Amino acid sequence: MTKQQTLAAPFELGGKGLHTGLNILIKFLPADDDYGIRISRVDLPGQPTIRALAENITKTERGTVLSNKDMVVSTIEHAMAALYGMGVDNCHIEVDAPEFPILDGSAKAYVEKIREVGIVSQSHPRDEYIVTKRIEVSDPDTGAKITVLPDDKFSAKVLISFDSPILSNQYATLDDTDDFASEISSARTFVFVREIEKLLEQDLIKGGDLDNAIVIYDRKIPQEQLRTLADSLGVSPVPNVEELGYLNHRPLAYPNEPARHKLLDLIGDLALIGCRLRGHVIATCPGHSINSKLTKMIRKDIVLNQERAPIYDPNATPVLDVTQIKKLLPHRFPMLFVDKVIELGPGSIVGVKNYSIGEPYFQGHFPDEPVVPGVFLIEAAAQIAGIMVISQNKESEKTYSTYLMKVENARFRHKVCPGDSVIFKIRLTSPIRRNTASIRGVGFVGNKLVFETDLLAQIVVSD
Repeated sequence: MTKQQTLAAPFELGGKGLHTGLNILIKFLPADDDYGIRISRVDLPGQPTIRALAENITKTERGTVLSNKDMVVSTIEHAMAALYGMGVDNCHIEVDAPEFPILDGSAKAYVEKIREVGIVSQSHPRDEYIVTKRIEVSDPDTGAKITVLPDDKFSAKVLISFDSPILSNQYATLDDTDDFASEISSARTFVFVREIEKLLEQDLIKGGDLDNAIVIYDRKIPQEQLRTLADSLGVSPVPNVEELGYLNHRPLAYPNEPARHKLLDLIGDLALIGCRLRGHVIATCPGHSINSKLTKMIRKDIVLNQERAPIYDPNATPVLDVTQIKKLLPHRFPMLFVDKVIELGPGSIVGVKNYSIGEPYFQGHFPDEPVVPGVFLIEAAAQIAGIMVISQNKESEKTYSTYLMKVENARFRHKVCPGDSVIFKIRLTSPIRRNTASIRGVGFVGNKLVFETDLLAQIVVSD
């Protein structure tokens, strides 16, 4: 299991806003485990804060906009892509304007700063949204479609298509987030000259220029009209265009830089699901609107199913087998309710119990309809939690035992019967204090949640 990460130190960047044209200062600060990404508007009274999550998306035209009753913040996608691509899970962002600075139109400056200050590992395990079946969203009006398929890691492919002699069909791929910094982060945003007048009428791109966007001249317009657009954007000298092409001061970084930037935007929007994504994403003609449709769908699933079943391969070698478990726990047949441990970290553990008809309690519970007693599911969760705590101190010469102090919020959602294998996922909900541990336990049969509870356990230490 990988651990959550945050910045090793704060950093800040300054630049103008693409749409507002304001001079903006933005700061990125380390944050605690499970904090996620949160953004504060320090220019507003009370410095209101919003969580960078898909349910807070309110607009998607020419950028992703988050808002709540206290604040609005836009053009966040490049910074979010940098944090996701560099593996930063927890970060607090302070910005003194209603949007993030556009910088050079890519995520390059953010990535450079993250590399400069470094990243540190934290104690809690990293959450993942594991794609177990095909997910698809589409927009028949635009032809945009995103498909997400099960995979053993995050990867993405983007295909774009425009009615343009300069930019028609392109694609870009990212096979591993380790390649984000070198392959995707420096791809700049782009705009067609024919779109600029309409964007200006909408009171957008006040801070746009030939240094922070790829400007594509694919349909000839009179030089006077081009001069008017350049004056509106403060571009000087006015380009004297004789041929179709790109108008930038800096040439394309890659032949498919526009497609790579669409992939960058997609990653920045996907970061708003609030955790890592394990799956292969195929996006055709993506944009912030279709991206947000996907992320909101995934967020809804995460909220409705806060606990997701761990991936269980019965053929894999366990982290602890029953012989090793017996060295940690004092329980023995018929009261040992753990067969193996398949994941183990400092604050979480996944254990398995296989229930057979040979379990002695089935003789009386119930002879004609055998069902695992709910109290035994609680006991199994408690034993697995005990393994988690004791294993952290197994090198110590002292002896550690765990005892249940409280059981709360126990819910039994489905029957557990002979032949079922229950996968128990246990985690600490807060650091261990004064030899007491607060624990959250859930159990699954396959992908079906069958049991959940909150436990309070006492840790007893003896020489």
